Amino acid sequence: MTERADFRKVQLGDMPACAKIFNDWVDATPWMPRVHTRDNVISYYQNTVGPNQMVWVTEDASGIQGFLSSTENFVTAVYVSPEARGRGVGKTLLDEAKMASPSGLSLWTFAENMRAQKLYEREGFKEVRRTNGDNEEGLPDIFYSWPEAEAPA
Repeated sequence: MTERADFRKVQLGDMPACAKIFNDWVDATPWMPRVHTRDNVISYYQNTVGPNQMVWVTEDASGIQGFLSSTENFVTAVYVSPEARGRGVGKTLLDEAKMASPSGLSLWTFAENMRAQKLYEREGFKEVRRTNGDNEEGLPDIFYSWPEAEAPA
């Protein structure tokens, strides 16, 4: 049985661990192209995400297990380490984001990311629209909102 993860706001020193979770996900996901090097991702998380976005993490004795980053009412990332998936980490992170933005949240997820779609829909997010790949990865994606709202142009 796994130990319950603790939840907290990120500290700047946590950003390499968050970047590692993202980098490992990219490397383990066959349909996801590597757009930025691992080192560039780490630098981006340390110099841009950490200082400029609201970031929450969950951690247990083995370290950071998942994170969520957001700007105002927009979730920019939700990633959970493989060993922590299915333990409620994503739900915990989304619940905190909802409490911080009770007027609503929105986010994008890749159309191929069925696991993320199931999480978002289970947590009350509604699909608003889809694109054929209007992102740097060139992959079809889905815009979700909670509660349901208009998609950005």
